Amino acid sequence: YYDVVRIPLLCNYSLIINNNIPMEVVLMKIAVVTDSTCYLSKEEIAANNIHVVPIPFILNGKTYHEGVDITTEEFYDQLKTASTFPSTSQPSIGEMMELYQKLADDGYDAVISIHLTKTISGFLNNITQLSEQMKDTIKIVPFDSGITVKLMGYLAIEASQLAKQGADVDEIVKKLTELRDTFRDVFVVDDLQNLVRGGRLSNASAFVGSILRIKPLLSFDNPNHDIEAFEKVRSMKKAKARCEQLFNESIEKLDYPVRAIVLHANDKEAGEKWLTKLQADHPDIKFELSYFGPVVGVHLGQGALALAWLQDTEKKPLP
Repeated sequence: YYDVVRIPLLCNYSLIINNNIPMEVVLMKIAVVTDSTCYLSKEEIAANNIHVVPIPFILNGKTYHEGVDITTEEFYDQLKTASTFPSTSQPSIGEMMELYQKLADDGYDAVISIHLTKTISGFLNNITQLSEQMKDTIKIVPFDSGITVKLMGYLAIEASQLAKQGADVDEIVKKLTELRDTFRDVFVVDDLQNLVRGGRLSNASAFVGSILRIKPLLSFDNPNHDIEAFEKVRSMKKAKARCEQLFNESIEKLDYPVRAIVLHANDKEAGEKWLTKLQADHPDIKFELSYFGPVVGVHLGQGALALAWLQDTEKKPLP
């Protein structure tokens, strides 16, 4: 008899093994795609062979592609004097079809496509529709990160590493879901005006009346994966202290080690200063500095800060 075993690796071939029992080994080549709001470094992208799709945005009437034709610093400089409120867009269906077709032509059997959460963008819904249209060309598996920024970047890295280790599509999706469930975040903006004007704050009415007098704490850490303001604090210093308190309360309850990320919106000095304090308070936790690029910065505005954390899979791999 013949046993057919699917093993996701990097090429296709057949073997006869297992005590003379013919066994066809179908080796699956899996690609990882994400979008530019992952804010991974060039080194991380190259090392993990991740395909990154730039998200377009419109500033002063001109369309830019994040990470391609404008730097983050240039974006924030222009944002200060923008004549109109900037907006974000989506990569075209044609662009995505071209990418997936190229991956199919390169010998990939499947794509794990990880993108910013559908609660803040319709991009993932388009990928879902496209996966059906291209099902005879390549298997496309859309995955909602439940958030965006570097947390999403870690999902892409995890997916890449799992694919290299021989995990199949179902196993990768299962472990990405488990890792996503460990995401926690809290962030503070200078004011809510950009979020309110952009329609990205789910409970704006409860906070908009005191926009100029508070430093609101916000989070994606809710069942709907949308941005919610949950607390009002009177100064940035108090806001950061409250973020630290929430972080401490959270990690005390966890049964796994975490790694943490400090994110800033064009205020690297403030981010580095906060990271130094956090690292001193928690020498056993790995902290890193990241940032809010243009597509996210459009909504948060300059000066936003965030603290995010997730399971450290280097210290304790996913089960």
